[in-house]
Amino acid sequence: MTFTAHINVMPLKELLDPQGKAVMSGLKNLGLGQVQDVRIGKHITLQIEAASQEEARQIAETACQKLLANQVMESFEVQIQ
Repeated sequence: MTFTAHINVMPLKELLDPQGKAVMSGLKNLGLGQVQDVRIGKHITLQIEAASQEEARQIAETACQKLLANQVMESFEVQIQ
């Protein structure tokens, strides 16, 4: 069975997000001062062939731990469909 893994990788909240700060500055320059904070991350979609949804989740989490996310600086969240 084929499952789709949606993975969001975000910088840890404790770390500065230079891209987010740059976008925040740009939004303020555009008159959008109502925006309070910006964090920029990555969205990754994987098509996974697995016997079950739990097996697909384990494969996606392993991919994140080994390659897709730098766990020193980033967190990740996996959703399987």
